[in-house]
Parts: sequence; structure tokens; C-alpha cells
Amino acid sequence: MANVSDIRNGMCIDHNGDPFQIIEFLHVKPGKGNAFVRTKLRNLNTGRVLEHTFPGSAKISEIRVETREYQYLYSEGTIFHFMNNEDYTQVEMPVALINAPSLLKEAMNCKVLFHADEDRPLSVELPATWVYEVTYTEPGMKGNTATNTLKPATVDTGAEVRVPLFIEQGEKIVLNTEDGTYRERAK
Repeated sequence: MANVSDIRNGMCIDHNGDPFQIIEFLHVKPGKGNAFVRTKLRNLNTGRVLEHTFPGSAKISEIRVETREYQYLYSEGTIFHFMNNEDYTQVEMPVALINAPSLLKEAMNCKVLFHADEDRPLSVELPATWVYEVTYTEPGMKGNTATNTLKPATVDTGAEVRVPLFIEQGEKIVLNTEDGTYRERAK
């Protein structure tokens, strides 16, 4: 058992009988009354995000987790298939447990979070950035780099993202996979 003062981002806990991962937390010490911790939790069984407040004296049960490298293979509807690069075993993950399923590309190496005691997959995290090709966007204007204006574009996975006006169709760009934002042109 751990104290709520030990809470950190990415920590996995057992809450109401389900595994949860802490997305955000904030320690609050009001001038009057006891301290507490506000958290945003992702249910690792369903993918749902909820907010919960823990009193300062609460105890939490931490879950032992392991991170393993898996390669994305393909999807069948809402089920995504990943393969371990070392022993070639495969796991299936529902779309709700993947942080950015629209940005998954075949042969992309991802981190799969496993429950260490039960040896079952809990969630999938994409690499922080990845290179994509712009398959469609409206024509840009030369020299229009002074403003921070963005336009819609479709990348090779079919995801729609916002890119600067000077990006053309066929260019390769680097995207932040966590939120799908444009980072830079690929070199």
C-alpha cells in the first residue's frame, strides 16, 4: 500500500477493483481543512477517463506493470493486433486502450503495458513522434510563414490533422502522436 503523496503520472493503481492509470494529478493544500489529491484516471479495462479526489490520508494499492516493445501488425474493425519482436507472440487490443489509434502505421514499434502479476496487456502507447506523408491538403501559399495559421490535412493513415499553410500534398511531416499536432517537416 502506498500513500497518495506517492502518486505520479503513469502510475497504475487498483481502484474499486479495476486497474487504473494516473493521467494527471494535483496535490491541493487548502488554507483551511485537510490536503487532498485531484486525479484524472484512465480505466485500463475500458479506456474510460474519470476524475477522482483522494483525501490526503488515503492509501492506494499500486499495480506492478511491465512495458514491452511490440510491433503493430494490422486491425480488424475495433481490434488491433501487435507482435512481440523477440518471441513473435501476438496480442489483441481493443481500440479504447490505444492512445491514438488513428495514427497507427504498420510496422510501428509501440510500448504495450502489461499487468506483471496476471501477464495480460493493459494499454498501448505510440512513440512520441512519427513521420507521416500528407496525402491531401489544400494548396498552400509561398512565403506564408509569418502567421501561425493552420489548415486541415489528411495523412497516410487516414487521420485528419492541422498543418501550417506552407505544407503541400506529398510532403513528409513529423507529428506528435499524443495529441496529433504538427511538429516539423521531416528531414
